[in-house]
Amino acid sequence: MSTIPIIAAASSCEEVPGDVPSMKHLPLARRQFLKGSGVLMGTLATGSLLASLAPSTAWALPLKTLSKSDGETLMAMGRTLFPHKKLPDAVYALLAKDLDAKATADPASAAMLRDGIAALNQAAGGNFRKASAAKRLEIVKAMEGQPFFATVRGQCVTSLYDNDMAFAVFGYPGSAWEKGGYITRGFQDLSWLPAPPLAASPPPYLG
Repeated sequence: MSTIPIIAAASSCEEVPGDVPSMKHLPLARRQFLKGSGVLMGTLATGSLLASLAPSTAWALPLKTLSKSDGETLMAMGRTLFPHKKLPDAVYALLAKDLDAKATADPASAAMLRDGIAALNQAAGGNFRKASAAKRLEIVKAMEGQPFFATVRGQCVTSLYDNDMAFAVFGYPGSAWEKGGYITRGFQDLSWLPAPPLAASPPPYLG
């Protein structure tokens, strides 16, 4: 089974002006890609947008310091904090990858993350990931104000939304300033509301 190295998928896709970047050119993972403390693995839903952009529906992401169980718990917390049915686990795995990088760089951060993960599991009666959505939300809310909570929530903002997979799901075509802005690249592509009258939204003036 071939796997998609989603670290590359999150950062190295070339952008086609006006379109969501394609991920078909991404290299397949090699055996050494799977080396590490733990490996998060999963599949993209067949027929989904991301599956159509990627070279394989299977993905894998290695962790250097945290365990597979730790990573999956952080993914579950991220989905509790920022729930998006359209975002696959592959995107939430990027959160675990970035927090693992913090743990690898700083032993104090590693200890804080492991303690926080242990607290999540203890509050859930053993396994935070297997708790109901309502219970997970209750547990996470009780942690507000703690350094662990702030670290995970803060990392969610960039890990979950600043990557090509999320761009593809939400329909964001990427940066436009270096291409002249959005005036001719989707400025009026408002598709989720009724079209406004022409007088209210005339064609752009291009000089």
